[in-house]
Amino acid sequence: MVLAGREVVVLEAEPEIGMHTSSRNSEVIHAGIYYGEGTLKARLCVRGKEMLYDYCATHHVPFNRLGKLSVATGKAEIRQLEALRAKAARNGVADLRMLGREEARSLEPHVTCDAALLSPSTGIVDSHALMLALQGEIEAHGSVVLTRSRVADIKVIADGFELGLAEGTDRFACTTLINAGGLFAGDVAGIIEGYPGDSSPEVHYAIGHYFAYQGKSPFRHLVYPVPVDGGLGIHATCDMGGSLRFGPDVEWIDNIDYNFDASRRSRFAEAVRRYYPDIDEARLVPAYTGIRPKLSRPGEPPRDFLIQDESAHGVTGLVNLFGIESPGLTAALAIGEYVGARLSG
Repeated sequence: MVLAGREVVVLEAEPEIGMHTSSRNSEVIHAGIYYGEGTLKARLCVRGKEMLYDYCATHHVPFNRLGKLSVATGKAEIRQLEALRAKAARNGVADLRMLGREEARSLEPHVTCDAALLSPSTGIVDSHALMLALQGEIEAHGSVVLTRSRVADIKVIADGFELGLAEGTDRFACTTLINAGGLFAGDVAGIIEGYPGDSSPEVHYAIGHYFAYQGKSPFRHLVYPVPVDGGLGIHATCDMGGSLRFGPDVEWIDNIDYNFDASRRSRFAEAVRRYYPDIDEARLVPAYTGIRPKLSRPGEPPRDFLIQDESAHGVTGLVNLFGIESPGLTAALAIGEYVGARLSG
């Protein structure tokens, strides 16, 4: 990470940092398998993965490069895995390996499949520890993170921007404004006076449920099915303590609502049973939900990250980040590097 000599103020609307997409996810460090060649998702995932592993190692953030099996049943799904391997190679991910049924079973005896794609560079990270490390680094260099600071209005002034908060009379002036509002990035863009409304994309929400699996995990790796519309399928991941969870599913919603629908348990068990036949439905317990900001509609191909600078909207000093869903956690440091480069020209 490079220091740019800027004085930085981070305005966080919530009582704590990372209460939405940054913490309500699978905590997976992705390899860069799923994204179209040349897209920001592909480029920033591959770059961000290495940056993130290096950052975790040097800043004492817990992580585990434990690897992932993407599993296929039937010829059609095997062809999907082969296509994923080819796509990953075009993205610069050259360490994937196709496994037959027996070799996959030797790595994961409880998994049933006809073939699998092994990704040794996939891992997991403690997302909360990562965010605290980043906050600590911000503050150690003389900048600040202000929670409970919801922005109510933004005016474009002669040499930058003036921001007012929803509570209190304090106003902030800055020469550069980075809108990294996550689920609310569209709302933030909408209150910037002088920002052209037709530059803001339509954002859609997809909620995903995660069920924890009580007892000892049967897996040593992450286990993924082939991708589905809107997501990567109900996969098996674990936290740094080794506890297993399954998720997320995909449901398109109109409003941000984290309520958990426990009636989905049987559907989860049915989906997981395709690759883990011995799953005990009674051991599935509700864990949490997460919501992804999507730029595509249901049934449409996934869209790339949208990172807008002045060349897109005409407002000097403004950068908007829209649709930062998966692999946003993996790509986080590379996204910061990318935005910094755009600001420096």
